[in-house]
Formats: sequence, structure tokens, C-alpha cells
Amino acid sequence: MTKIAIVTAATNTIPRFREDMLDEFVRRGCEVVVFGDESEGEWASYFEAHGAGYRSYSVSRNGMNPASDVKTQRALEALLREERPDKVFTYQAKPNIYGALAAAKAGDLEAYAMMGGLGSVFHAHDAKSRIVRRIVSRQYRRAFRHVKRVFFQNGEDVDTFEGLGIVDASKVVMTRGSGVNLERFPARPMPGRPSFLFVGRLVRGKGILDYLEAARMVRALRPEVEFHVVGAFDTNPTALSEGELQEYVADGTVTYHGEQKAEDVQRFVERCTAFVLPSYYGEGTPKSALEAMATGRPLIVADAVGCREVVRDGENGFLVPPRCPQAIADAMERLAADPALAARMGAASRRMAEEVFDVRKVNAVICETMGIGAIGARGGSE
Repeated sequence: MTKIAIVTAATNTIPRFREDMLDEFVRRGCEVVVFGDESEGEWASYFEAHGAGYRSYSVSRNGMNPASDVKTQRALEALLREERPDKVFTYQAKPNIYGALAAAKAGDLEAYAMMGGLGSVFHAHDAKSRIVRRIVSRQYRRAFRHVKRVFFQNGEDVDTFEGLGIVDASKVVMTRGSGVNLERFPARPMPGRPSFLFVGRLVRGKGILDYLEAARMVRALRPEVEFHVVGAFDTNPTALSEGELQEYVADGTVTYHGEQKAEDVQRFVERCTAFVLPSYYGEGTPKSALEAMATGRPLIVADAVGCREVVRDGENGFLVPPRCPQAIADAMERLAADPALAARMGAASRRMAEEVFDVRKVNAVICETMGIGAIGARGGSE
């Protein structure tokens, strides 16, 4: 039986971003163990219900503390030597770097990395970002010498990494994001009242302030329109503060629903007329946008890396310039004023989700690349 270790720096991302992939590995006859940052007592029952094991290790998602990162790599080496997987699948920056290095040291294990998006460090142009980019590029370059394949979610990220000499073209495999479960997110009828939704971490690069300002503009013209925010405050240095958000809550511009469990996000998506993500952060292919597409909602997203993968401008939504609240407001006002247009664009989103972003197609690419055979195949590979 093929044994696979999935390595994450944030265990709580598994249910929303990797559960379908985990389940597919298990369905194909593989033994799966997940390495994550949260306690085993808290998560063991969840993974057991999905036919997988779980081990915790020490990792800091943010920051560049060499002592902490060495500790992370050594912890992963120890777990890999103990669990002895045949294949290692990593995602997020720290696991992609230190998981690959640990896999090499633990016995030259077959490693695969998923790039979910490069983040602001590879797209910002300030002096600090340039310094950090050089350091991180060097780390990735060293780590990716040891991986068999790297999965990318958009071509612009491939161009960036190839241009920096981080990854060889022979190792690149494209997927269409993480995919979306079309059964879990079925198409739903539009709400009667115009409503807009932002789902994401509350960091500036996600465009949250641009959304809030645009919402205030539209509310001044159309007080009946509702605006909602779902997402957690973050430790990122560019995170929105609670006080900043409260200004928009207090004056009635938006309703804030806090962080929601993966299974609860759907009900918020179903209640919106359109989904708004004006992110210039450096997305892979935003999962929240895929879920909105599957539900049959138009998208308003920034014309930026990753986001432009999910919108055919004027067909299933609108691409707007990054950092431009007025353009976001204009797009929202247009959809609020024209329910028929919103419905047509929503139907186009659903079709695009079915044709391009079906999670079964994405997982088939991952499994084929990793040499994991068809369901029921002996040992998890043909």
C-alpha cells in the first residue's frame, strides 16, 4: 500500500482546501498521514473519520526566524523517519521549503510541492520585499532541487519562478487551482435583495479596504444594498485592525460575521448576489472565488495574478484595476441595478466551474502526476 504524508503549516486549512484530495488518496487505496501545526488531540478524530492519521509538529507560518525554521525541519525529518511514507505532498511556504529538505534528509523520499500563490513578497517592489524575496528565492531554489514535481495554479507564478531560476520547467505541472466540489457547492437561486460578499483573511493585500470603501460609496446611492465580510483577523504585518473594520461596521456599511468554519461559508455565498475579491496579494487561484462560481454567482475581482484566472471579463463577472475602490463600486452598482445581468453572469460562472475547476479533474492531475493509480488498484497504484 502506498503511504502518503501531507504536510501543512495550518491544519485548519485541510477541511476547506485539501479534504477532497485527501479523500481521493484514500479512495485510491493509499495510507495517508497528515503533519500539521495544531494539536493531535484536537484533530485526530477529524482525520480518523476521513481514514487518515495525524501528527503535529512545530512550525511558525509567518516570520523568518532561522532557529525556529531549523527546529521545523528537524521535527519534519523525525516524523518522516518514523512514518516512512513513500511520497510526500507539501503546500504553503514553510512546508514546501522545509518539507522538501526534510524529505531529502529522511531518506531521499519522493516529494511533491503545491504552490498555492506566491503572496506579496514576490510582487511588492519596496526595499524590504526585495531583500526578503532574495532570501526566500534562495531557500526555494535549494529545496526544489529535491522535489520531483511542483504544482502551480497559474502561469504567471510559473514564469516568476522559472525567471528566478527556482524551478526547472521539466518539474512544472499545472492545475486549475485546488478545484471546487460541485456537489458540495450546487448552483443556488439568486437572493431577492442585492447583497455582496467578501471572504478572506483580513489583510490589506486581499483588497479588504478597497471593498469597504467601495461598499460605502454604493450605500450612499443605494441604502438597500447589503455588504458582508467573512474572515479572520491575521497576524500578518499588513493585517487590518479590529478598530479599522469597526468604523465600517459602526456606520452600517458592512456586517462582519467573523471567521467561519469551512462548511458554514456556503450559506453566506448562497445569500449574496455577487462575490467580491479585489486581491492584489499574489493569489494562486482563489478557492473562495471557485466556491462562489460553483454556487452560480458573478465575481468582481482585481485584474491581478491568480484572480484573473477565474473571470472572463464581462461574461461571468468583472475584472477591476487593483487598489481602485471606485471601479469596484461601479461594478457592484451595475449588478445591483440589473438582476438579469447578475443572473446571466452567475450562470456563466457555474458553467466555468463545471468545465474548468471541477475538483475531480484537479485531483486526477495530482494523482496521475504522483503515480497514484485508479480507485481500487492494488497498493494505490497501477
